[in-house]
Amino acid sequence: MSSIKKLAGQTLWYGVPNIASRFLGYLLSIQLFRWYGPAVTADITQVYALIPFLNILFTYGLETAYFRFAQQTDEKRLFNTLHLSLIVSTILFSLALLWLAGPLSGYTALQDRPEYFRWMVYVLFFDTLATIPFARLRHQERPRKYALVKVLNVALYVALAYYWLLICPQRYAQNANDPFLLFFDPSMGIGYYIIANMAASALTLLLLLHEWKGFRLRFDTALWKEVMVYAFPLIIVGFGGMINEMLSRLVYSYVLHLPLVEEKLQLGIFGASYKVAVLITIFIQVFKMAAEPFFFKQMDSANAPATYARVTKFFVIACCLMWLLIVFNLNLIAQLAYGKNYDQYIAGVHIIPILAMGSVFLGVYYNLSVWYKVTNRTWTGAWITLSGAVITIALNLWWIPRYGYAGSAWATFICYLFMMIISYVLGQRHYPVPYAWKKLTAYVVIAALLYIAHRYIAARISHAWFTYGLAMVLFAAYLLLLARVERKEMKLLPVVGRFF
Repeated sequence: MSSIKKLAGQTLWYGVPNIASRFLGYLLSIQLFRWYGPAVTADITQVYALIPFLNILFTYGLETAYFRFAQQTDEKRLFNTLHLSLIVSTILFSLALLWLAGPLSGYTALQDRPEYFRWMVYVLFFDTLATIPFARLRHQERPRKYALVKVLNVALYVALAYYWLLICPQRYAQNANDPFLLFFDPSMGIGYYIIANMAASALTLLLLLHEWKGFRLRFDTALWKEVMVYAFPLIIVGFGGMINEMLSRLVYSYVLHLPLVEEKLQLGIFGASYKVAVLITIFIQVFKMAAEPFFFKQMDSANAPATYARVTKFFVIACCLMWLLIVFNLNLIAQLAYGKNYDQYIAGVHIIPILAMGSVFLGVYYNLSVWYKVTNRTWTGAWITLSGAVITIALNLWWIPRYGYAGSAWATFICYLFMMIISYVLGQRHYPVPYAWKKLTAYVVIAALLYIAHRYIAARISHAWFTYGLAMVLFAAYLLLLARVERKEMKLLPVVGRFF
């Protein structure tokens, strides 16, 4: 259990600052829905659906490969080789995208704002150059420096976005010659959201210059080839994962066949609902930061399978609790998120529980995927992800024209459920892990049933205070169930163990 405590401690170190910083960024993105209607935020939704796809191309699996090969080769040689590879490829990719920005912005439904595409490339440029230095911080178990840089990144991002999107327009309306209006052009509008992101990413790279001091222009060709054999399937895994997560928003306008104004309206609503649903993804991403290097360091331990099983159990419990908190408070969250534009966005709230549960399945899949990473069967992981991508594409093309964003939400749910199940089945053949799958399935099903019961009762007794009171009672009942069943395990955990 000491290894679990270590992971919990590192997750806490990554978690508290990262959740704080990510939550600030999340609040900023949510704030856009309070300031702008769905039609205006549609272009931003499109840009931030493109970035994860391109990020896979720019980093081509080298982050995960760094953790894998750092266990068996000289870390300095690995760092120099992978970092130099990323520097060269990032410069080439960025120049190519900037050269083709005109036609590519048209293909990506940004023809009205091609400058958004160019700014997005700059964001990718800075973020990619920070990839290996960040990976080194995580491998060396330096979460404090990692968290500090991330917090400063988001702090600048939020500060600049609020300055350009909220403060400057107000001062400009009062006095167009106000000297306080630094670098402000009212025609840029919501585009300042991307510019603020670009400035924050550049700051991050500057804050990581210390990690560059040990960098030397030394490239080990043999090592790079070995790494690429391992990493290439991860590119497919990454692209497949992004297809599953982002494709629906990228193709929505092309599949729906509605007037442009209505398409942008629906895309804006869909993007806003997705943004609320990924509240749970913040926790998953933070956990993944600590868990990925931890899993590789445990792989040679005789107790590794038992450790992986325990980690997954606690992860599922945490995800179920977060999912219930979100779905029990949907109306309150929507009111806080959408503000004066609540009536415009509320039409998409019903898909949030579906998307959030899909995120839970995706998080469990991340845990289960350890088997093909530690056994070097990354091609199997690629095929799993590609299978999920085929499901996503087929269901989106089939269901979006019929059911709109609700069809896309169910496509996401089914895709991640399939990936989770198939990864478990194949993993037990090649790298058996004693997951308590019956118990974990019961936890997920019970959480879903509690939500359905809450919806059923609340629909018949629509008093607000009764609805929230019922949610608290059901959530407390779930907590008591977990405490009773997992009492022995909970006692061994840091911090919360004292309560058991």
